[in-house]
Amino acid sequence: MGLIPTSVNNFVSYCLNPDCLKPQNSATNLFCQGCGFNLLLNERYRPIKLISEGGFSRTFLAVDEGLSPALPCVLKQLWTRNLTPEVSQKARTLFQQEAIRLAELGNHPQIPALISHFEDNQQLYLVQEFIDGSNLAQVVEEEGTFSEAEIWQLLKDILPVIKFIHDHQVIHRDIKPSNIIRRLLSSSPQTQGGQFVLVDFGAAKRVTGTEALQQGTRIGSPEYVAPEQVRGKAVFASDLYSLGVTCIYLLTGIAPFDLFDVVNDRWVWQDYLTQEVSPNLTQILNKLLAYALTRRFHSVDEVMEAIENHRENVRAMVVLPLQPVLGLWQCRYTLEGNSAVNTVAVSPDGSLLASGNDERSISLWDLDTRKAIATFTGHSSAVKSVAFSPDGAILASSSDDKTIKLWNISSRQEICTLSGHSHAVKSLAFSPDGTFLASGSWDKTIKLWDVETGVLKRTLTGHNLQVTAVTFSACGKVLASASCDRTVRLWDLPSGLSSTLKGHSRSVVAVAFSPDGNTLASGSDDNTVILWDLKTGKPLNTFSGHSWSVVVVVFTPDGETLLSGSWDKTIKQWRGSTGQEIASLTGHLDSVSAVAVSPDGRMIVSGSKDQTVKLWHQHE
Repeated sequence: MGLIPTSVNNFVSYCLNPDCLKPQNSATNLFCQGCGFNLLLNERYRPIKLISEGGFSRTFLAVDEGLSPALPCVLKQLWTRNLTPEVSQKARTLFQQEAIRLAELGNHPQIPALISHFEDNQQLYLVQEFIDGSNLAQVVEEEGTFSEAEIWQLLKDILPVIKFIHDHQVIHRDIKPSNIIRRLLSSSPQTQGGQFVLVDFGAAKRVTGTEALQQGTRIGSPEYVAPEQVRGKAVFASDLYSLGVTCIYLLTGIAPFDLFDVVNDRWVWQDYLTQEVSPNLTQILNKLLAYALTRRFHSVDEVMEAIENHRENVRAMVVLPLQPVLGLWQCRYTLEGNSAVNTVAVSPDGSLLASGNDERSISLWDLDTRKAIATFTGHSSAVKSVAFSPDGAILASSSDDKTIKLWNISSRQEICTLSGHSHAVKSLAFSPDGTFLASGSWDKTIKLWDVETGVLKRTLTGHNLQVTAVTFSACGKVLASASCDRTVRLWDLPSGLSSTLKGHSRSVVAVAFSPDGNTLASGSDDNTVILWDLKTGKPLNTFSGHSWSVVVVVFTPDGETLLSGSWDKTIKQWRGSTGQEIASLTGHLDSVSAVAVSPDGRMIVSGSKDQTVKLWHQHE
């Protein structure tokens, strides 16, 4: 649903007649050229795109031409022709009830407002507020599964909405990924409420008095409905069950029917996880998914209380060392945000820190004051990589929205947007002279961009699966790339030739050149780091010690120490010459996603899914 019309003339009109063979018409037509059906409902609502259809209704993106300028809206049509009188009357009743529910509930900022409802040509229509964004089924398809931090954020945002409708004695009865929209966050101060919006109240039911004890219609989406709802006896806890099923789908990307072991009558969703999930979240989700109502959360308040208890446990786990040991690295400062941190970078002069997050923004921090001094917004999906140009004048960012943006550090303004990748852009690196910017994408390619002009200069192909990381050698003549195809490729840029390093047993997700350019480190989902001799192309050493994927590797400026960050929540320090583990930095409460080192080597910066950036200093 992430399509906002800027002008009516940019779109065709879409005929509302389901039997029309040529539904697309000119934007200015009043009647369909194919069947003569009216294209302008109530003399103001023009449908322009079919969004979805199912049951007896269809949903369209439309524009309200009664406003100036015309604004987008959502048009829902009930089509009862060819139905028996009994079924038609039942469908009309449900449709009219949806209008009543929306009128009652639509003043919540995370529920689409009802704009109008009317009958036209013996068909019923609802007109609702347009929510610019993507439903969670689309998000998983386009961006992959959710992290634990994203599930916590979803619960934090959507539970108050469910409480709101339950307080109004309404059961939604159809909570599922496609009925939750992650809206694009507006920079406008008028934007209120959370990031997630609950839609489609077509199955919603008001419960009053003894009605809760009566058997009702079997309604909802089979993979997400609670057992009692299947029997026609939905209760408030039925919505909580559906929310739990939604969460395990978002974590795994696997259809819910395949996450349930029918032989042993139990959920097996944890067997399909590709990333770590904490015992606290596991406990909450399993209680949401309980088959018996007596074992399930009974109300939203109970779920929110359990989440708050989790937060209290997390706070209690943070214990500061009373007597720091000389020579050891200590977390001296923690910078807190509101979203999972995916990437960090320190400016060449060591004065600034940039961090990119799941909220589609980049925060710029003053490292002297440790205060955020600017926020760059413009990406429409999570920011996955940030990099400073060698002179510190430009910040580059890449996103799951398939684009790269260049920002002027002095003016805090966007310079340009680089488009060309067909999938999420996961990694960026400037050439040492600042002339080129390399980008690695899940479209399996690496692209080289001219920084001054923004022109695409070259596209490097050869990886069989997604490219996860890119980096330049100190001389700028060699580019290294990592991929889910389990390989590292070395690209000799002057000649255009490439060679392949093989040794990891799972996806390679991180690469880094040593400062002298003689060795390369790679981190992998196989939980190891391999140090490669670039003269021979053979492994020098394999570092084992992490218990989960190694997602970032970086050398200290003197080349003596290698740092690795992992989903196991730790940053490890290794002696590059021997592979000996020097120390393990602990303190993050969720996966470590990014590590950077200050130019003077005196500070380590780490970013995590726990929504924090930590600044580590060696105790002197």
